[in-house]
Amino acid sequence: MGEHGTWFDFLNRSSAWTDLTGAGGTLDKSLGRGWEWQLFGKSTWGFTHVLVAFCVVLFTLFGALKFYKGFKSADSGLVPPRKMNLRNFFEYTAEMVYGMVEGALGEKNAARFFPLIGALWIFILFGNLIGLIPGFVSPNDTLKTNVGLALLVFVMTHVYGVKEHGLAYFKHFLGPSLGLAPLMLPIEIISHLARPLSLALRLMGNMVADHKVVFAFFTMVPIIVPLPFMLLGLLVCLIQAIVFCTLTMVYIGMAVEHEEH
Repeated sequence: MGEHGTWFDFLNRSSAWTDLTGAGGTLDKSLGRGWEWQLFGKSTWGFTHVLVAFCVVLFTLFGALKFYKGFKSADSGLVPPRKMNLRNFFEYTAEMVYGMVEGALGEKNAARFFPLIGALWIFILFGNLIGLIPGFVSPNDTLKTNVGLALLVFVMTHVYGVKEHGLAYFKHFLGPSLGLAPLMLPIEIISHLARPLSLALRLMGNMVADHKVVFAFFTMVPIIVPLPFMLLGLLVCLIQAIVFCTLTMVYIGMAVEHEEH
């Protein structure tokens, strides 16, 4: 199994699957990129990252179901299980992320923005970690997934800003005074458009580099030697999830804050 080989490659033995997802197949013709420009060379539409992302979503839903069942137990989830299990892990994760949101956006806004930040945290963290398992790739080492996540943050940031301030939200693009508007407007537009670009490229670049390093050492010496790099990979996966969610909270906080006079 090569660097980009996964367990899903066995599906290619089916001619029907190849006709649907392979090069020149139905999905490639309808969703593939036909244009080329500078760094964007010839490419085909791959389905592997979608399948891995689907596995991450299924695992998340399974953990959420365990978490929900804990609240439906006789003790209403007040008594934790004796042994560490998936329910405990999701409880600790939810509590940690909620505290992070509360610290960044305040107690008043924590419950409001926790669903978005929590969903991003779970998907990005497990999406990063699954790439360390042999036979899988991270859905976050492709630009397609990361652009989708970054655009979600970009859109929701402005949606929350408009809900909080109405159309007056867009006044901050003009700067503190109308005299500075011709200067501030293009600067603000460029800075806001750079946000999803930086979010997507940062996450993709770190995941690609980390998993390439792990795979390189795993290929040379598959026993013991890759372990320190896999531990370092765990740290990178965690840090990148924190960075993505922290920047998301910063952008949302800037959009909903009220100016003090």
